[in-house]
Amino acid sequence: MSQTVRLMLVDDHPLVRDGLRVRLSTVPGFEVVAEAGEGEEALALLGRAAPDVVLMDIAMRGTSGIELVRRVHDCHPQVQVIMLTMHDQPQYVIEAFRQGARGYVLKDSPAQEIVAAVNAVMAGKRYYSAGVADALAAGAVPAPLLTLREKEVLALIAEGLSSKEIASRLSLSVRTVETHRLNIKRKCELEGPSALVKFAVERKWAGM
Repeated sequence: MSQTVRLMLVDDHPLVRDGLRVRLSTVPGFEVVAEAGEGEEALALLGRAAPDVVLMDIAMRGTSGIELVRRVHDCHPQVQVIMLTMHDQPQYVIEAFRQGARGYVLKDSPAQEIVAAVNAVMAGKRYYSAGVADALAAGAVPAPLLTLREKEVLALIAEGLSSKEIASRLSLSVRTVETHRLNIKRKCELEGPSALVKFAVERKWAGM
C-alpha cells in the first residue's frame, strides 16, 4: 500500500498484543500506534491515536467486542474494525458485521491473512477469515449489512431530511452523518444522491 496504515490492537491478553505487535510491525507500511486491554480504554485512546484500522477481540472483560464495534462505528465511523478472535460461530460473525465490523479473522490464522484483511478493509472491502468463509458463503450473512446507526440515518433520508437535519435529530455532527451516507452508498453499491434517496424510500422498513 502507498501510505502507512495506522493500527490499534484491542485485546485483554498482553501476550496476544505483544505477539501481534511484533508480527505486524515487520510489515512494510504498517504501524501499530496504540494498544488497549479493554473497551473503555480503547474508546479513550481512539481520538488521540487516530488509527485507520482497529484489530479487536470479541471476548474481553468489561465491554464486549461486539458492543465496542458499535460504539467505535458510532463515534468514529471512518475507522475500520477487524475482529480478531477464536470464535468462529456464524452468529458472532453476523452480529459483528451488523454492528459495523469490516473484517473477521480467526486468531490462529497465519500472519499473511491478517495483512490481507487489513489491506482489504482499507480498500473498502469486507474480509472473512478462511475458517468462517464457507459458512458465510452459504448465506448466513445478509447483504447489505447496515449498522443500527446507518439504518437510522437511512430512515431519516427516506423522510426527506438533510444531513444537517439528521445530525440534529441524532445528536451527531454533520460530518459524521455524511460519513454514514458514504458508508451506506458503498455497502449498497449506490451511485449518486438520487439513488440513495430512492433506496431509502424503498427499503425504509424492509428489514435491513
